[in-house]
Amino acid sequence: MKMSVENSVKELDTDERTGAFEYPDNFGPGVSEKTVRRISKIKNEDRWLRGFRLNAWHAFRKKRFPMHWAPRELSELKLDEHRYYIRPQDVSKSSRQSLAETIRKTLSFLKVPEEEQGLLGGVKVQLNNEIVYSSMREHLRKRGIIFVDSSEGLMRYPHIFRRWFGKLVPVNDNIISALNSAVFSGGCFIYIPPGLKVEMPLKGFFHINEEHCGQCGRTLIIADEDSEITFLEGCTSATSPESSLHASVGEMVALPGAKIQYVSIQNFASNVFNLVNLRGLAFEGSEIRWIDGNMGGRLTMKYPNIVLKGRKAHGEMLSISLANDGQHQDTGAKMNHLADETSSNTVSKSISIGRGRSSFRGFVNMSENACQCRNNTECDALLVNAQSGADTYPAITIRGDRNSVQHEASVSKISAEKIFYMQQRGLSEADATSLCVNGFVNDLVNAFPIEYSVQLKRLIDLEMEGSVG
Repeated sequence: MKMSVENSVKELDTDERTGAFEYPDNFGPGVSEKTVRRISKIKNEDRWLRGFRLNAWHAFRKKRFPMHWAPRELSELKLDEHRYYIRPQDVSKSSRQSLAETIRKTLSFLKVPEEEQGLLGGVKVQLNNEIVYSSMREHLRKRGIIFVDSSEGLMRYPHIFRRWFGKLVPVNDNIISALNSAVFSGGCFIYIPPGLKVEMPLKGFFHINEEHCGQCGRTLIIADEDSEITFLEGCTSATSPESSLHASVGEMVALPGAKIQYVSIQNFASNVFNLVNLRGLAFEGSEIRWIDGNMGGRLTMKYPNIVLKGRKAHGEMLSISLANDGQHQDTGAKMNHLADETSSNTVSKSISIGRGRSSFRGFVNMSENACQCRNNTECDALLVNAQSGADTYPAITIRGDRNSVQHEASVSKISAEKIFYMQQRGLSEADATSLCVNGFVNDLVNAFPIEYSVQLKRLIDLEMEGSVG
């Protein structure tokens, strides 16, 4: 199991991870019409939502992976071997004391109580396919903030939720969006009322505790006019020889003048396929900012997409990824400029260790109806070993009038002279290499909230242990 700085090198006992949990709902592997209907029935969903799921299931059956992107890794992923609904007996409790002992142990292991008592305004914890614990500070609730799981959002707030649900990431977008739409469970729904600036971040923990689990959370964040919100996401998993799948969908809507900051650290065990769809819609004068850290996992495919729909909207993506032996971090960003005077910034830094591979896919589009738009893209890769690899795939389309784009990419290796110099001053080769890696990403790490930046540096150090020398 991988999570915080202290927990990254520890693991729950096997019987704590599996045998001690009770799963009254466990549908077995594969995605069938029966599975989709059973999920909908358990959640007591309206007819329209059951129809939405079934339409997605039909679309999923026709979709295929883009095998030319990561053919070796995707050929290993067998979607019909994964279980898409595993629910512990006790879920969605607002009091930790009322939870089963095994779930309380998992929350403690993930350090949820400590973070909850800190600067967080609210917490959601998803174990496998359902939210098992929820809390939010009362003063935020009284101000009209909605922070619930997606199923509750659909049932209690359909007038807000349904307007945007599935609009940014359509069912037919790709195979993962279709799969998620058919079997989604858990995730977060956040709504911030107009003019409200939430000073305390909200956080979602997403943990995979079972082998062959297909975790398909669905998150929707709506920031109404002139509001501000920061959402923190932590994704982890238990160590297992068998594969698991994290196939989430996230949709963010920033209405005029609103600001959404989405901060994520995904630190999965090496058996997890991390395939996600993230898309934001920014209206006039609004801002969507993604700060992303990706480590672990067998394959990560993540390309947050920001659609700049309103005049002077701004999108930003800051990303750090680390690929170790047997890992492929295929990440990037998409910036769509549809209105005048919109701006975007993408900064990506990747580290490849051993036989790890990092790929960056940058997409910039400026429509013919938009003018005076600006984009800056920086993509830097660091190779730690001779066997590691890095690729960059830029795609830039510029139309319209007086638009400007600048793209910079670099690939470098750790200097043998620098390592030798530091060794002469008492550092080991491993410590010297770790120092070079931390220096490479230091400016981006500092963009994370302070508690995340400390954690991220420590996780990078842990990944470096044993990789050299």
